[in-house]
Amino acid sequence: MDRTNKTELATELKTKFEKAKVAIFADYKGLKALEADELRKALRAKGTEVKVLKNNIGRLIAKDGVLGEDGNGVMDRLVGPTLVAFAYEDPAAAAKVINNFAKDHEALKIKEGLLGKKLLRPADVTALAELPSKEVLLAQLLGVLNGPARSFVTVLAAVPRGLVTALSAIEKKKAEGGQQ
Repeated sequence: MDRTNKTELATELKTKFEKAKVAIFADYKGLKALEADELRKALRAKGTEVKVLKNNIGRLIAKDGVLGEDGNGVMDRLVGPTLVAFAYEDPAAAAKVINNFAKDHEALKIKEGLLGKKLLRPADVTALAELPSKEVLLAQLLGVLNGPARSFVTVLAAVPRGLVTALSAIEKKKAEGGQQ
């Protein structure tokens, strides 16, 4: 690959790192071609793009600060060709796919990740993977936000209900007193 192609590839990858909500780095050495295709398909279904990052290109990108403050340190730890998964929509979905795939295939090892420009260690990527889906989190938030309103309505409804109960008791007492 000549210098112009490397520069173009570096620019393309820089754009991907800037656009991505999360970028997950993994070692894929030892994965069979069919397994790698299976992983790519699973990630693509979740709106995640997969690229292979070579060390020289990664160092070019790290110099520009796209990989965060510790960009050079990240590249020093990422030895050898590295699979990078760029998630543009749901960061947890990409982490789930990679984490589950790594459990089933020992050859795939999560190295690190970037959430924006914040560095994620392998344990952080696993924690991100264990988060509930976006829809579940939104439903939980809605439940929490709906709780005070529901309680307020219950309290407001108690006043007329109490009045009706009191009037019903008075009516019953008068009916009993009138029969004797």
